[in-house]
Amino acid sequence: MIGKEATARIKINKLLEEVGWRFFADTNGPANVVLEPNVKVAHADIDALGADFEKLTDGFIDFLLLDRDGKPLIVLEAKSEGKNPLVGKEQARKYARSQNARFVILSNGNIHYLWDLEQGNPVVISKFPGPSEIKNHYAFEPSAERLSSEPVDRDFIVLTQMPGYASEAAWKNEQERPPFIEKAKLRFLRDYQKRAVMRVQEAVKQGSTRFLFEMATGTGKTLTSAAVIKLFLKTRNAKRVLFLVDRLELEVQADKAFKELLKNDFTSIIYKEQRDDWRKADIVVTTVQSLLFNDKYRRFFAPTDFDLVISDEAHRSIGGNARAVFEYFIGYKLGLTATPKDFLKQSKSPQSVRDPRETERRMMLDTYRTFGCDTGEPTFRYSLLDGVKDGFLINPYVVDARTSVTTQLLSDQGFVLDVTDDDGNTGQETFAVRDFEKRFFAEATNGAFCQTLLRNGLRDPISGEFGKTIVFAVSQNHAAKIAQTLNEMAEQLWPGKYQSDFAIQVTSEVSDAQRMTINFANNNLGGHSAFASDYRTSKARVCVTVGMMTTGYDCPDILNLALMRPIFSPSDFVQMKGRGTRGHNFADQVFDPAKKASLGRVAKKEFRLFDFFANCEYFEEKFQYDEELTLPKIAAAPLEIGGGDGGLPAVRSTFEFTEPDQVVYQFEQQVGAQGMRIDRELFQKFEQIARSDQELSDLVEKQNWDAAARRVIEELFDKPNDYFNLERLRQAAGVDRRISIRELLEKAFGHISKFKSKDELIEDEFRKFVLDQKPEEADRLRQIRYFFEAYIRDPKVRALIDAGHFGDLNVNPTFTTRDLKEVPVPWRKRIPEYIKDYVSLNPFL
Repeated sequence: MIGKEATARIKINKLLEEVGWRFFADTNGPANVVLEPNVKVAHADIDALGADFEKLTDGFIDFLLLDRDGKPLIVLEAKSEGKNPLVGKEQARKYARSQNARFVILSNGNIHYLWDLEQGNPVVISKFPGPSEIKNHYAFEPSAERLSSEPVDRDFIVLTQMPGYASEAAWKNEQERPPFIEKAKLRFLRDYQKRAVMRVQEAVKQGSTRFLFEMATGTGKTLTSAAVIKLFLKTRNAKRVLFLVDRLELEVQADKAFKELLKNDFTSIIYKEQRDDWRKADIVVTTVQSLLFNDKYRRFFAPTDFDLVISDEAHRSIGGNARAVFEYFIGYKLGLTATPKDFLKQSKSPQSVRDPRETERRMMLDTYRTFGCDTGEPTFRYSLLDGVKDGFLINPYVVDARTSVTTQLLSDQGFVLDVTDDDGNTGQETFAVRDFEKRFFAEATNGAFCQTLLRNGLRDPISGEFGKTIVFAVSQNHAAKIAQTLNEMAEQLWPGKYQSDFAIQVTSEVSDAQRMTINFANNNLGGHSAFASDYRTSKARVCVTVGMMTTGYDCPDILNLALMRPIFSPSDFVQMKGRGTRGHNFADQVFDPAKKASLGRVAKKEFRLFDFFANCEYFEEKFQYDEELTLPKIAAAPLEIGGGDGGLPAVRSTFEFTEPDQVVYQFEQQVGAQGMRIDRELFQKFEQIARSDQELSDLVEKQNWDAAARRVIEELFDKPNDYFNLERLRQAAGVDRRISIRELLEKAFGHISKFKSKDELIEDEFRKFVLDQKPEEADRLRQIRYFFEAYIRDPKVRALIDAGHFGDLNVNPTFTTRDLKEVPVPWRKRIPEYIKDYVSLNPFL
């Protein structure tokens, strides 16, 4: 009987031989595996030795793997199947150092770890690296110190796009600067994007190798990713980067962005387009499905081929089998997601694994664990409320419209029909909202949806035609119906303007659907609109889809979204809503320079969210975020409808509603700065818990703020299930600055009605300054105010002013040397002194 030791040994031998290691010389070259130095093993004895390979004189047989010159490359520490390979970690470290080998493999035949002694901890691998692969990796010398100390400013990407931009005459001239930036397509990092990159630097310095960004749709995850990629490549902490997506259109979108942003320093390719020479690239973009197909990632790639792996929409692109691809490669891992974890239901029911909401929750929680965020805190978070508060994102204007039919479907009773079977027995059949376009069909209802959308949808501010729109349908068949109905109505409203291309079905059954999504974003789906000359926008105005244009789809000039389907998943709702939140300047699509100049900025100020199934109400009012899901028991026999023994057996019949239908209820509301409830839920939960703590209530009542703060830190913060902390609560409350625990408690216990924004605090401080200092230069008060604010807000301005490096303000985008010259001379010194003495900068850091 073969023992565990022998089994492990046989497996390890095979794994080594599969990737090119040789126990004996052959036509490929000399042996490059040594078993415990100076221990000679004959070819015939190699497998027989396995049974007792842990019982030799020196304790273990180490495999020493050599390079082509016979020098040590890797120490392989072998353990029996019943032991954790990590138990041999310290012994292997000593042995590797004695042999001057940088790498260690720890294996029991089933689980394997690769350990770069110069780069942190052992990482799990599913395949041993071959001689050439590890030799290449040997030349790789990462440095956490080099990465964490690399300067990252707002022009981090711009310095790759145009290294000498600051010397350009157009940049130095303030009037010419905006068109210069636009023409050159220079992409400056926003402050929060810069903070995200700096969080990675801090995490690497602390030894982390995995990071997670939770950033709302429209906040520039791809630009932020490009900055992270540049950071790792520039500091030689990565030789090559793998960018994983879960959809073809995102593959093209990401590659295009990386080429635009980084092409002067680094090369980006799509793997399927350059399968034979992908090794020449610095950035390889691919769908996870492409690498999974035929086990391609194991057949054509080594675990050491990528030193940084980025997973876009991480909870989707590393779910299920895709996790194998993600974990196959060693090195740093970054996950990106726009879906907040905080709002997913939790269920403790033993049957909960069958509920899709519980599946979604588990998937999100697993994503956080995968990226080393077991506490529930991502490496960096920037929410929709943050984006709206900072002016980068837009909250929806909700149009809640319900027809007679959908009102009944949405009711507790549902849509009830009297039915009679073939034997004359009568009963009732009930249809719920989930049955729409699955078991319950109503053409008049679909018509009412389309008519309401066309009557109330926003128009393009330049051409005046119907604004670009995405409609989310129930199914592919439903999408086809909606597209047909919209095209028929468009022909009546705009005769001859469209040739059945006003609305286009974009679903997986439609050939070249992925290309359609790209063309819609690039404003050439169906060709170009003829409504306005010198203006580029898509002739097709509406894309009708089911789920293709949700996650990560970037089309900022969307003005209308229509939910012609019920939604029950919080993350699906957040994603669909997010398609419209991006800001946009429509003047960018105007060709004629004179016309463009005369228009100025034509900003997207709102988007309309048409909700035909009360989805917003569901997530605002009815969705119980903390409810334990109670699932129905599986019935032993079919349920019956109708009364008593004469009832009809339950049937999954379908029903075609043929009567007229129309909108009977329509309510419109602009979502305010406080956001939707799905964005506020976390903070409200904290308030409830805080107020229910009697000891904390007593301390607040006595205004013993120091003791109250200690109570919050010790009893409420960082506890399982909620993991409250100041940063999460700040974001949940939609505050654009730091808050203190005292402010948090004052708000929770009603001492203040709201948190003051950064602008409001600055206004308060400036008012105090004016009252105290009484500047006499009334005609320069605006310039003084601008300097006062810039010194508080911008740490770079503050540092340059304090150091006396006024000339360096020339290349600062927010406050320049010219701005400083506008400030009366005495105040250039007195304002910084006043702020240092009287203004706390902590809320603005």
